[in-house]
Amino acid sequence: MRIVLGVSAGIAAYKVVHLARLLREDGHQVDVIPTPGSLEFVGRATWEAISGRPVSTSVFEGVAEVRHVRIGQDADLIVVAPATADLLARVRAGMADDLLTTTLLATEAPTLLVPAMHTEMWRNAATADNVAALRNRGMDVMEPAVGRLTGQDSGPGRMPEPEDIYARVDQLLHCRGAARDSGPTSQSPPSLTGRRVVVTAGGTREPLDPVRYLGNRSSGKQGFALAERAVHWGAQVHLIAGITDAEPPSGISNLTLERIETAAQLHEAVLRESVHADVLVMAAAVADFRPADYAQAKIKKTDDDANPVIPLQRNPDILADTVRRRAGTGTGPKVIVGFAAETGDDAHAPVALAEQKLQRKGCDLLVLNQVGENLVFGQDSTEVHILASEAAQRTLGSAEPVHLRGSKVEAAEAVVSQAARLLEGPED
Repeated sequence: MRIVLGVSAGIAAYKVVHLARLLREDGHQVDVIPTPGSLEFVGRATWEAISGRPVSTSVFEGVAEVRHVRIGQDADLIVVAPATADLLARVRAGMADDLLTTTLLATEAPTLLVPAMHTEMWRNAATADNVAALRNRGMDVMEPAVGRLTGQDSGPGRMPEPEDIYARVDQLLHCRGAARDSGPTSQSPPSLTGRRVVVTAGGTREPLDPVRYLGNRSSGKQGFALAERAVHWGAQVHLIAGITDAEPPSGISNLTLERIETAAQLHEAVLRESVHADVLVMAAAVADFRPADYAQAKIKKTDDDANPVIPLQRNPDILADTVRRRAGTGTGPKVIVGFAAETGDDAHAPVALAEQKLQRKGCDLLVLNQVGENLVFGQDSTEVHILASEAAQRTLGSAEPVHLRGSKVEAAEAVVSQAARLLEGPED
């Protein structure tokens, strides 16, 4: 595949050298187009050595072959990393004042923009408006990572790691190849445009006394990835987030955020918001139990060394309640996606437990995470099995679960894709 790798003037440009190498090692032709300012961070010689191709920033080179148009016409994919706030603004405005922006204006190839900037710049209303407009035009704008920035600053705005960008590039190229192979008479890929999606994320806290609670290790990363990918597929997303370590998506049009803490609060929010939803994705890690009694004062240790006994009671089963309401009233999400965090036991493998849960809950799709110490919770990578109900299997045209090992963004893409296909109905 022919990939154009644009590089704008951000300090994260040094990390893109590794991305270029990954793409070359995968057999792709990589044409690097740096902006003039980006050469202050990484020089032309480095890009030519890594890509094996000549590098230019000028529209006045290769004039006879109309190179500033030809590059975009011949590309299978264009990636811009880092995409600075300035670059996003210029692309949104349709400017063409250097070789990179001219190429972007002259291409019909899929385009992936990878923002990198300081947190304040990412959260600025102008940047948020630019990102929303570019996404509405069909460009894929990745969410920046959260972490160390230039100097002592830290927060959202860090460029995703080259491996994560590479994984997204691989997805886009796979989709483009599949579209080409399917021919002009095939159906368009599924979309969530005009659909309403409710996503839950993070964990719940069940208060024991004014300072203590029962909780879990959920970071919220998977739920946030699901919300972002649903927006990218065209949906209006309502994100209900519990307790999270990761920062929720910000500056995204078509996404609203609601914060909750307890399972009871999540139960109320899901029932309220899912009534008119097309899709519900229950990625939150909901506490199964809560303390039966809340102590108004901090529970103290006693002089007799007795251990306190803390009775627990069940929390509402949010997923099952939503499925029952849909069956009983005909209202609610057309597609309900549950999540199962399983460790397995002496008698059952995690997949077997997930299959039992799918039958018991009655949802359309069930996403299995095999969890444990240093597995899934808080990690950027994951391994999932996406199981479908019998009715969903008929619509999807396959009884085989989807098995994926990779980033949480990749897992989110797979889940959103399956949900969109279910909304569109059975295959011909």
